[in-house]
Amino acid sequence: MGSLLNIFYPWGIILQGLAIFHFIRRRPDTYWLWIILFGGGLGAAVYIVAEVLPDTGLLRQSFKVFPRRRRIYEELADLYLEEGKFAQARDCYDKSISSRTDSPDPFYRRAIAAIGMGDFVAAVPDLERVVSHDPKYDFQRAAGLLAQAYANTGQPDRAEALFREVTRTSTLSETYYNFACFLQSQQRNAEAREWAQRILAKKPTMPGYLKRRERPWFRKANGLLKRLPA
Repeated sequence: MGSLLNIFYPWGIILQGLAIFHFIRRRPDTYWLWIILFGGGLGAAVYIVAEVLPDTGLLRQSFKVFPRRRRIYEELADLYLEEGKFAQARDCYDKSISSRTDSPDPFYRRAIAAIGMGDFVAAVPDLERVVSHDPKYDFQRAAGLLAQAYANTGQPDRAEALFREVTRTSTLSETYYNFACFLQSQQRNAEAREWAQRILAKKPTMPGYLKRRERPWFRKANGLLKRLPA
């Protein structure tokens, strides 16, 4: 027995101290305190195996709180974005984004919220991050929005170059319309008219459900054509 105690010394005292500290923090059944006090290092070791080690699972779960909280903020932000509450959406996206976020989606959606608020300056870096990650992100809508952001932050050359690049393969009405508005702002009315008409030219061949989805862009294209000089 003496040799066994020598093996535990001084670790037995250390184990007792750790076990007592955990007991005070967690407050398990009282009989564990007697096992720790009167069982020496061996009793403390038994307590640690039975009560402390299972708590490491709880510790691992605690590290999952932050990703889970980030997802909650993203989902709430998505709801705000759908309802057109851009300021609340951007605030939630701010909370969901951390330096460890490797997904482009919250940056993309935060940029959409910023554009909805007319804050194109804030949208540019987020959209640049998304497009550098994937130039075709969201069927090239991200690149089209970046072109729009360039157009609204005094970067017409970059805006036109990106609009031209995107519209070589994309047929999104939103991108066509934003390109037409950019051309109008540059007093290139004939080209603006051409891109607005491209939106309306899709209407006859569209199935009914797509026509309903595209209806806002048809209205905007018609409105732009009315504003352009004949």
